[in-house]
Amino acid sequence: MARVSGKIALVTGGASGLGRATSELLAAEGATVVLTDLQDDQGEEVAEGIRAAGGTAGYYHHDVTDEKAWEKVVGEVLAEHGRLDILVNNAGIGGGGVPVDEMSLEYWRQIMSVNLDGVFLGVKHGVRAMLETGGAIINISSVLGLVGLPNTAAYAASKGGVRLLTKAVAIECAARGLDIRVCSVHPGFIDTPMVGAAIQRGGPERRQAILNSQPTGQMGEPRDIAEGILYLASDAAKFVSGSELIIDGGYVAR
Repeated sequence: MARVSGKIALVTGGASGLGRATSELLAAEGATVVLTDLQDDQGEEVAEGIRAAGGTAGYYHHDVTDEKAWEKVVGEVLAEHGRLDILVNNAGIGGGGVPVDEMSLEYWRQIMSVNLDGVFLGVKHGVRAMLETGGAIINISSVLGLVGLPNTAAYAASKGGVRLLTKAVAIECAARGLDIRVCSVHPGFIDTPMVGAAIQRGGPERRQAILNSQPTGQMGEPRDIAEGILYLASDAAKFVSGSELIIDGGYVAR
């Protein structure tokens, strides 16, 4: 359908999971995709697969916690393509199973540095890149940015921060007269490597507990989230900003 035809998109954490599905879908819908990650072999493989399927994609090594790295990546995107239309701040790390009274400050800061600081830096440099041309910034939060879960204090705090950072910047951009939309997406339990790793740590009972918590009785697929991101990135969402899109199989509706 070419819903983002001609647009330039930057997707962080694009080597696997939600980032991979998003990169592939945006490219299939006509965008030129620049995906970034720390997993270089996997990232290059995703970009190569997109090109083999007839799309346009490139890969950059990128630590989202490093502001200099953001300056370099965004600068190279602008130098090569002349603009940035879509930014998906997807890179993140999981965190759970640690009671708050046993949580080290180092652990807390590690979660925050990737999940919240990395998104802040993306938003900062994304807005700078879009000042003249406008665009859409989509920040990936979580259902745990909306509701609590035991032993996830750092992760939930980081994702809740993404939610309100998104709203504040959306209002700021509107107040400044900028044609920049900023929204957050809140996935539920999706069958990705990150969730898989958590299940592996918790054992078979952890997987069953997740399934039991789902009204649908099943986890979502990465494509489910990618479709929501595609909508927010497209012109069909031109009147949508500051919103949170929950894609969770009904998890927070209980």
